[in-house]
Amino acid sequence: MDEIVAEFIRRTILKIPMYEMMTILKAWNFLSENQLQTINFRQRKECLVQDLVLLCEEKCASLNDAALLDIIYEDIDLFDMEQFKCSFKKILQRALKNVTVSFRDAEENAVWIRIAWGTQCTKPNQYKPTYVLLYPQTPYAFTSSKLKSFMPLLGQALTVASKHHQIVKMDLRSRHLDSLKAIVFKQCNQTFEDHNSITPLQERCLELDVNVDSRIIHENTVEKERVQRVTQETFGDYPQPQLEFAQYKLVTKFKSDLNGGILAERKEPLRCLIKFSSPHLLEALKSLAPAGIADAPLSPLLTCIPNKGMNYFKIRDK
Repeated sequence: MDEIVAEFIRRTILKIPMYEMMTILKAWNFLSENQLQTINFRQRKECLVQDLVLLCEEKCASLNDAALLDIIYEDIDLFDMEQFKCSFKKILQRALKNVTVSFRDAEENAVWIRIAWGTQCTKPNQYKPTYVLLYPQTPYAFTSSKLKSFMPLLGQALTVASKHHQIVKMDLRSRHLDSLKAIVFKQCNQTFEDHNSITPLQERCLELDVNVDSRIIHENTVEKERVQRVTQETFGDYPQPQLEFAQYKLVTKFKSDLNGGILAERKEPLRCLIKFSSPHLLEALKSLAPAGIADAPLSPLLTCIPNKGMNYFKIRDK
């Protein structure tokens, strides 16, 4: 692959928003699924572009291949925003009659939507609006609403107006929009403005007696390095997205090696709710092992939150 083709591909990939990257690369169908899996899509965009160009060089991409990538990008980019707004508004007005819908274009081809809900008989309640940030070229929308009863209608209107097969419902909540976007669009390596306001737990420093056996000091140092390595492998070396809680609903039956007992005879499953909360939950979890509060590695149920894109879990017996 000559330098002209490589530069053409590099510039085209740089134009693609991160949240559309995987969709466009799969539509291009030049790089295989296995090749795409070797790429770290959480790294900075400049490094990501460099890795993708190297893969294209290995496959000897031609000018026609590069041109096809550009065409696919332009085709996906040609979303008719005005048509979407008109269609979305009509769907809600037909269903409710009394509803106020306002739009404001945002960066990265997104759109903010404000909806004041009414009914056939009541005027829209302007004091309890729903806010939606929609990325029309993706099946994702971020919502903030106090009126949960209208959410099914909202999802239907978004799906039909954006011409998606479905709008993805994720068990993920936070007050920090940038963190939600980073998790959903797999951009967890970016810097978040809110992170500097939260000081993570610091590792405790204990003064060692001068007479302590040097072998103990060495063992502690080795364990400390292991914990730091495992923590970095689990959470990465970048700031974590800011979430305030993680909730786990457990539905299980009592199990014991001892026979009898009230719980053992119970036919209905036991239900309990476990909730972890913190102003900055993921950074707090990341700090537990280095601070000596928990063993490393932490449970996958705690560390999988960014990868699974959820902080609501339902756990049942297999």
